[in-house]
Formats: sequence, C-alpha cells, structure tokens
Amino acid sequence: MQNSILKYQIALSLIPKIGHITAKKLIAYVGNIEGIFTESKKNLTKIPGIGHILAESIINSNVLPKAEEEIEFIIKNNISVFFYTDKNYPERLKHCDDAPLLIYTKGNSNMNNRKVLSIVGTRKATPEGIAFCNKFIKDLAQRGHDPVIVSGLAYGIDAAAHKAALENNLKTFAVLGHGFDIIYPASHKSLAQKITEQGLLITDFTSKTIRDKNNFIKRNRIIAGLSDATIVVESGMGGGSLITADLANSYNRDVFAVPGRISDEYSKGCNSLIKSNKAAMLENIEDLEYFLGWDVDNCKLQDVQRDLFVNLNNEEKIIVNLLKESDELPIDMICLKSAMPTSRVSPILLNLEFLGIVKTLPGKTYKLISPIYL
Repeated sequence: MQNSILKYQIALSLIPKIGHITAKKLIAYVGNIEGIFTESKKNLTKIPGIGHILAESIINSNVLPKAEEEIEFIIKNNISVFFYTDKNYPERLKHCDDAPLLIYTKGNSNMNNRKVLSIVGTRKATPEGIAFCNKFIKDLAQRGHDPVIVSGLAYGIDAAAHKAALENNLKTFAVLGHGFDIIYPASHKSLAQKITEQGLLITDFTSKTIRDKNNFIKRNRIIAGLSDATIVVESGMGGGSLITADLANSYNRDVFAVPGRISDEYSKGCNSLIKSNKAAMLENIEDLEYFLGWDVDNCKLQDVQRDLFVNLNNEEKIIVNLLKESDELPIDMICLKSAMPTSRVSPILLNLEFLGIVKTLPGKTYKLISPIYL
C-alpha cells in the first residue's frame, strides 16, 4: 500500500468524534479519502449525519502528523495494515456495520480461514473452565476441523484458549484493546510472541493509544465479527463475554454457552444466555458439529429431483438463482440482493435446506448443493 494513501486512512480513523460508520459514509459521499481533508465545511455539512460539530472536528483536526508518525512505527515494527476495502481484510468482518476502517496485525496468517471460532470467558476462570477449554480445543484438532481460535489475550479463559490452540497446533488470533507499543497484561508477552509465530495479533488501535476499559469493550466487536461462532465458557452476569455474545448475535452469528451449576458465580452468565435463547447450550464437540454442520462434509448428500425447481415459489427461485451466481452467500447478502427482510429469508432458506437444495455453512452462509441447478 502506498504510504501517501495509508497516511489519510490512518488520519481518518484518528479524527475525534468520527466513528467507523461515519467515516465510511464520508468516503462514500466525498468520493475519495484524501478529499475529506480538503473539503469545505459548507460541503461537509451537506452530508447526511454530518452536522456543524462533526464538520468542525474534521476541519480542525490535526491528525496527519500523527498518521505519519504511525507509519514510521508500522514500518519499524513489521506491522501489516488492512483497510476495510482491501482484498485481504477479513471477509467476515466486512459484513459488520461497525467494523473498523483499519486493522493492524503482527504475525503471518490468513484471516479468511474456512473455520473460525471465538472462545471467551471470565478472567477468573475456574479449573473446570480451563479443563473444558483444553479438552474442547484438543477434540477440535483431533477431529480434523482445523479452526482458527480467536480470543482477547486476557487472563483466564482467553489465555487458556490461546494456549490450548498453540499446544494442539491450531492457529490462534489475539485481539487487543490497545496498540502494538504495549502488551496487556504484561505477563502475557511471551504468549503474545508465540501467537505471532502460529497466528496473529490484531488491533484497530494505533500506538500510544491510552489504555482504557472502553477500548477493551470496543475490541469485542472484532472478536465476534471475525468468527463463525462465539463460545462463552464461563462468565458472571456482568462479564464482558456477554457483550461479545450480544455482538455476535447482532451480526447474525452463532453463539454457544457452556452450562454450569446455578450456584456457581461464573456459570450465571452462561446459564442466562441459554435461558434467554441468546445462546445454544454447548456440552461437547458433538454439539458444535451438529449446530454448525461441520460433520456434513463427511456425509453423502442425496441428489434432488430435477423437477423440484419447477415447484418452488417465486421467492424461493430468487434465492436459488442468487446462490447459483455466487456459489456461497451469507444471509445478510441474500437479504440485500433479494430485497427481502431477514424475517422472510430465514424460513425460505430453512425450507430449501429441508428440501436438500441448500446447506448451511459456518457463519450462517448458504451454498447450493444440488448440481442440477448449476
């Protein structure tokens, strides 16, 4: 990437009061990222959602020097940077409205792995919670699923998930709530180094970002957005893992929770997720395989009769034709392309799945499975 373009991309992410959604809107209306910094206040205020206060923030921002400093830091520390329109930006994350403009990575791994799981939980993990992580991730590896394990490098369940992935030769991504000039907690520096050798460190924060509790909450959207499914192993009722679960639900991703005794403090959050239908109960690897369809690859799919297409209604035919054109599509793109709401598309896809016409892939993505429709 040319440093001149990267400078403006970083600078845009640094403008006070301009969030990621607003920044993307600015690019769309102005036409190019450089133009945002030369546009007049009068023209900026004409953009929907950009009033006088935000226009003033853009005009008076002095972020380009900071962006130039950040580029020096990036080069010096061998950091990779991906803008949200780049080909190698995580595809799953692109489908999240609040996905960051830029993500910074250290390590060497593909962020678009076929299977990606987030495993999160309390920092005060119990021996039982850690044991569950170890066994569950070992089972994933032994059954040949080879998923990437995503977590947040925190104490407790996060660290257990990363360590178990490393021990079982699985790739693992750690999403940070700060820039690459520090590692928090400091005691996890050696773990972070091992992760760069077998996966990635990921952040959307620049160096010298003040370490703030809200930044760790913000990074949860990346943990949820990168993955096909989020698994909560242990959590109290006020745990940050519940925020990650809510975000995953809002992105139309699968959420699982490991149940526990009702008297256990760090089972209450998981039990609440299950009770409120915000998460499916996860007791073992077979539960995950069943819900995500990961065992379908080993099954022989039955052929569908050629004349079945004639009996589909118009809405079903629209969706089948969309899948013909794109091979695989996430449900949000099916809704967008078909101009139908999720409440209508979901039952149609379920019916097509019962008929053996489509199958569900990880991340609520759908694929046409009968060759008679190609």
